[in-house]
Amino acid sequence: MNILAIDSSNLVMGVAVASGDRVLGELMTNNKKNHSERLMPAIAQLLDHAGVKPEELDRIAVAQGPGSYTGLRIGVTIAKMMAWTLQKELVGVSSLEIVAQNGRYFNGLIAPFFDARRGQVFAGLYKSRDNQVVPESPDRLLMMDDWLAELEKKNRPVLFLSNDMGKWVERLKSLPGAAFGSASQNIPKASELARLGAEKSPTEDIHHFLPTYLRLAEAEAKWKAKQGR
Repeated sequence: MNILAIDSSNLVMGVAVASGDRVLGELMTNNKKNHSERLMPAIAQLLDHAGVKPEELDRIAVAQGPGSYTGLRIGVTIAKMMAWTLQKELVGVSSLEIVAQNGRYFNGLIAPFFDARRGQVFAGLYKSRDNQVVPESPDRLLMMDDWLAELEKKNRPVLFLSNDMGKWVERLKSLPGAAFGSASQNIPKASELARLGAEKSPTEDIHHFLPTYLRLAEAEAKWKAKQGR
């Protein structure tokens, strides 16, 4: 099975092509460049270098969220467009679950998170079972202080993984048993997205496939507030 993986859900932009158990190519950036301008050229370049024609793909895996509202729309829109026009399968994968793969060998809880501003984080909780990362609880949007209070009650070692670690590391150190990923462990890898995409079932309705925002866009939230909703 040939799989194209697309992730523009956060600051990191990553694309990968895998065939079976082999990763044929992977491109990744970790800066504030515009995903809308760079994602399609990156996909075209990667497919060309990997020697895979678009029509030879069997499935497209995309990071479905949570994350940046704009980044999610870009990645999901391109993935849907390609799946629809090429008549290929489409699979969505949690953006937090992709990061959690970097803690596969940690003996404890794996806690990937993304900063969501105003003291909030998009947070996931996973654990390793037989070298496979499985969910401990659903991905959520919540206050960091509330999350840490919940984690402390679990009384287990916790590995924090995040590209936003710098903002929160001093606060996280207050949790007993806290451990921290290295720089390379803190970022999602499109090759892991491709692997997860091969394992999950494709969506049955590409047209109605949507990102997982976990919150309203700021403009929509303000509009609903004005409407008294």
